[in-house]
Amino acid sequence: MDREHLNKSTRNSKYRSNNSSSRGSYRPRRKYKNTFNYPMIAAAVAAVILILIIIIWVVSAIMGALKPKKEKTAETTTESVSVSELSKAVMIDNIVITGLSKVQAKETIMKNYAWDMKATLEGKTEDNTYEVKNLIESRIDDILNEVYGGTPKETYSLDLSNMDDAIKGEIANMAKKWNVAPKNGSIAGFDKASGSFIYDGETSGTKIDEDTLFNDIKTAIEQKNFKININVKSQKVDAEISEAKAKEMYKVIGTFTTTTTTNKDRNTNIGLAVSALDGRILAPGEEFSFNNTTGNRTLERGYKPAGAYLNGVLVEEPGGGVCQVSSTLYNAVVFSGLQTTERHAHSFEPSYVTPGEDAMVSYDGYAGPDMKFVNSSDTAIAIRAKLVDQKLTVSIVGIPILKEGEKISMSSKKMSEYESPQTVYEEDPNMATGVEQTIQKGTKGSRWITNIVKKEGDKVISDEFLHNSTYKGKPTIIKRNSSGSSVKLGGTSSAASSEVSLSESSTENAESTVHSSTAAATEGSTTKSSETTKAKESTKVKESTKAKESTKESTKESSKESTAAETTAAATQAPTTQDSGFIEAKPTS
Repeated sequence: MDREHLNKSTRNSKYRSNNSSSRGSYRPRRKYKNTFNYPMIAAAVAAVILILIIIIWVVSAIMGALKPKKEKTAETTTESVSVSELSKAVMIDNIVITGLSKVQAKETIMKNYAWDMKATLEGKTEDNTYEVKNLIESRIDDILNEVYGGTPKETYSLDLSNMDDAIKGEIANMAKKWNVAPKNGSIAGFDKASGSFIYDGETSGTKIDEDTLFNDIKTAIEQKNFKININVKSQKVDAEISEAKAKEMYKVIGTFTTTTTTNKDRNTNIGLAVSALDGRILAPGEEFSFNNTTGNRTLERGYKPAGAYLNGVLVEEPGGGVCQVSSTLYNAVVFSGLQTTERHAHSFEPSYVTPGEDAMVSYDGYAGPDMKFVNSSDTAIAIRAKLVDQKLTVSIVGIPILKEGEKISMSSKKMSEYESPQTVYEEDPNMATGVEQTIQKGTKGSRWITNIVKKEGDKVISDEFLHNSTYKGKPTIIKRNSSGSSVKLGGTSSAASSEVSLSESSTENAESTVHSSTAAATEGSTTKSSETTKAKESTKVKESTKAKESTKESTKESSKESTAAETTAAATQAPTTQDSGFIEAKPTS
């Protein structure tokens, strides 16, 4: 048994040995199969795929950049929903839009309904064509919003009803382009040498036939005839006022008169301003500026130094007095029915017009308070101005704006007063001790309200607020010698207590050259300036100005000015509407 077992083991050992040697000859082939790495192969394939994707993306980007871009149109901006294609059959006016995006659908419809509507004005060779705006595009947008905004229906119809307003809007644009308003006979100029107006004759105008044009456009749209050239007819429009009729209709529609002083330099300034205004023509819609019309009031231009207020202080300034011209003009403008656009009150109450009815101006060559108004009438107007024997008259000549029998006036009322500033004492060593002279009487400040009143005969039609005006008060100015000693320079001293008033030519009629707001209700209050509050009996003050020292001249003029003030008050009560000195009943061209 042992031997048999041993032989068997030996045979098995040989078999394994032979077998081993046999398998060993194929070992390399098995080793090659076992080293085949699947993960690496997968990674390589993925890398290749990624590279291909990148290449495709780059090529697509390049092709997209090279491809011509479509201009951004209204179609792209109106698409607020997605661009997904319709999956069911949909037609709009038998135009199939199945499978199209919203933008594509609009392009298709617009192509089928191509718009090329024009309007041509007959009888005109230049600038005679108007391209009518595409009036159906908005309707196409509306129906597409409905289709792509929910579950679409199979068929739709383009709604072209209720388009009257859109059509009228286009016709209005054509009217602006082609209509020519007729021109009435009117004042065109003024000959100062002869004192007569120059007239322009009337010219006819043109107006398109809007009713016929409306019907033609509406019919073309309803018939979906969008490629059409519509013939536009026009008709002649005659002027309402001929040259001959204008000569009969033109008259003084507003006038006002004030009285000046005997101050020669002041009247010179007024005369220069009058000359600048006289014959000035304003076309319809044109705005008048007093400062631009007169220009800068300088010595070089002939203006003389005259009394004017500068920051509340009386000074001699070139152009003093012209505010009386602007105030007189202001009243004439209001009475004529024209509309003022700029007006300012003086610093102190004027004497030549009712407070609240003045118009202060100042001009330094660049800017300043001005007096302005607009010619709101349909025809040209003219300004006439004259100064004769201290009577300053300014009138507006034109075709009446107000209805026959209507009149306009101003009504001013003092609403409140403010105490005058503290008395100012001026020391004069030449005066005897204990003697006082009143150089200027103090005045209170005030606030006025002015209404504009329209009457038809004696009946008041309207009484409406116009503006507020606030004026400063003036201090009493007293000259004296409180030093206890006096120096006499010849002659005798004045009486123990004399009172002298300055003339209106150097004080009350002097114009302010600074703007005083009409809305500031507290401007003329009892607030005392720093200088006046320091003025006490024992205080020495600077000598008064030359204008305040000329008491002899003011004494002579005081009586004349009181008469002038009465005349002015009468003028404000009843302004006239006719002035034969300015325009003849039938002026010649």
